[in-house]
Amino acid sequence: MFRPTIVKNRVTDLTGDDLKRLSVNTLLLDVDNTLSVHHGQQPIDGLVSWIESMQRAGVGLFLISNSTNKRLEPFALKLGLPFVSVSLKPLPVGYMRAIRRFSLDKKRCMAVGDQLFTDILGGKLFGLKTVLTTPILPETSLRFRFKRSVERWFIKAEGIR
Repeated sequence: MFRPTIVKNRVTDLTGDDLKRLSVNTLLLDVDNTLSVHHGQQPIDGLVSWIESMQRAGVGLFLISNSTNKRLEPFALKLGLPFVSVSLKPLPVGYMRAIRRFSLDKKRCMAVGDQLFTDILGGKLFGLKTVLTTPILPETSLRFRFKRSVERWFIKAEGIR
């Protein structure tokens, strides 16, 4: 259930060949610690050029985040990407809303994110292919440190990385 389809260090390591091999033409991208630091507004190095190259290749890109509209909209506008906020991951609600709102073919979509228990689980529950990325920076809150320690145990036990 937790095994991602692909594991990449950064989202920018994901290539058109990876997508072609899996018959994927749309990426549903997590934001925090995947495209930017947690609650940040600055895209990671190389993200803007990666987005442009993916779009030139005909790949649809959409932001799917548990963040509020107020936090997500400025980042989405900066990147020029449509988004779904308050997605309630790991519930598949946000993925369902994106598929419906943007008239996407679920079979050709892939969820991308840094958290096994939200991004990957939510994508899997909705029947999507998934990409697990390495978090950009470790979060410092007790809640995140606990979640990441359990996540590391699952990753090791499942031989994911």
